[in-house]
Amino acid sequence: MKNQSAPAFGLADVEAARRRLATGLRRTPCALSPALSEIMGAKIWLKRDDLQRTGSFKERGARHALLCLGEAERSRGVIAASAGNHALGLAYHGAQLGVRVTVVMPTGAPAVKINRCRGLGADVVLHGENFEAAQTHAQFLAAESGATLVHPFDDLNVIAGQGTMALEILEQAPELDTLVVPVGGGGLLAGVATVVKALRPDVRVVAVEPAHAAGFVAAYLHGGPAAALLAPTLADGLAVARVGAATFTIAAPLVDDVVTVSEAEIAWAVALLARQAGAVVEGAGAAALAAVLAGKVATRAAVLAVTGRNIDARVHTEIVARTTVAGDGLVAA
Repeated sequence: MKNQSAPAFGLADVEAARRRLATGLRRTPCALSPALSEIMGAKIWLKRDDLQRTGSFKERGARHALLCLGEAERSRGVIAASAGNHALGLAYHGAQLGVRVTVVMPTGAPAVKINRCRGLGADVVLHGENFEAAQTHAQFLAAESGATLVHPFDDLNVIAGQGTMALEILEQAPELDTLVVPVGGGGLLAGVATVVKALRPDVRVVAVEPAHAAGFVAAYLHGGPAAALLAPTLADGLAVARVGAATFTIAAPLVDDVVTVSEAEIAWAVALLARQAGAVVEGAGAAALAAVLAGKVATRAAVLAVTGRNIDARVHTEIVARTTVAGDGLVAA
């Protein structure tokens, strides 16, 4: 990897974020799954951040970023580009904290996320075909209006907020030997890897991304953030072509392995979570389980980050209906 100066970021930043977030967020369960443990022949815990109020872990970073605003910044409001979950987190917590929120979403963002975001009081602008186009437009709007741009992942306050998940996990499942984390832009990965390697360096951190949006792998091969080829993916929340500069610099030295999962493997995990855990989970939220089910993560005791539930009901029904599990294989109905 090319030498890059790491931003000043560490465990103390995440611990400070946890203190700020002591109220206003749910401490989500991290429970052993007997059914999945039996299937995998290993202890499997599910960290259910899909049970946050807006349905994803993104609330952690969004609320923390809002709490770090100065009075003048709060009065001018915030703008963010997001495929949906960061937008939902900002919209909900902006309303709670009295901060006006504008979000720019790609035109193909799931309708469930667009409608919920508007219902929470945010101004929603649809622009561009992907996150990168939406981000460029958000930067333009922020410069024009004076609002603060809150990046969904490449922001140290956001990363610190996301990292609080790992502080909870280490308390809730101290037996773990592996933490499996989905990666899109890398904010969650950078935050949790910082915590885990500071407090439990023996625990392996494995990053998982869809093969159709392998931005972290591209960054590893390039020696820094580089554009990956994007194709349609069930894990739309991870469909980021280029990981963040800060997130990659923080996470790359701390991550033990990076694996990719196919669309069939993601669908398998979505269906299995519905059947065995009674959980309606979006593709990005099922990516960690997909990697374990596919045999890409060796573990005796793993925590899987279940990161979001905001999937279109029709899409979820179709995935579960056409995907059946037979033995250790995947069968499309």
